[in-house]
Amino acid sequence: MPGDETSATAEGRVVEIWTDGGCKPNPGPGGWAAIMRFGAAERALSGAEAATTNNRMELTAAAEALEALTRPCTVVLHTDSEYLRNGITRWTTGWVRRRWRNAAGDPVANIDLWQRILAAAQRHEIDWRWVRGHAGDAMNERADAMATEARAKLTGG
Repeated sequence: MPGDETSATAEGRVVEIWTDGGCKPNPGPGGWAAIMRFGAAERALSGAEAATTNNRMELTAAAEALEALTRPCTVVLHTDSEYLRNGITRWTTGWVRRRWRNAAGDPVANIDLWQRILAAAQRHEIDWRWVRGHAGDAMNERADAMATEARAKLTGG
C-alpha cells in the first residue's frame, strides 16, 4: 500500500545484481562477474578459473553475488543465462526431489554450484530476470566485459 512504512522499507532494501560468465574455448579458461547495486552503492566482483565451462561460470557469478550479501534482501538478479534462470526457477525442485538426478535419471551437472546458489538464495526474496546477452543492456555488457577481463588476466591475454 502506498505510504505504508513496510513498503518503503522493502523498496529501500532492493539489491539489483547483474551476472555473467563465459569461457573461451568452452570448455577452457573462463571468467565470471557480478555487479551489485544497493541504492547509490555499487560493488563489483569477478574471478576466473583455468579449466571450466560457460555454464559453471554463469552459476559461479550468481553464487558469489548471493553469498556476498550480508543480510536478507529483496534481490532482482539479471542474467543472460537461460540455463541459470530455468535451472533455478523450474528445474531445481525436481532435481532435489529426485536426489539430484535429472529427468533421465543421470546426475545433475554442476551440483556443487546449484547447491551453493540454493543455500545462498534461501535468505532472500529473488526475482530471477533473463536479459538477452549482447543486445545493448548496459549492465549486462559491463558484466560481460568484466568476466572477459578476469579470464584474460588469468590467461595473460
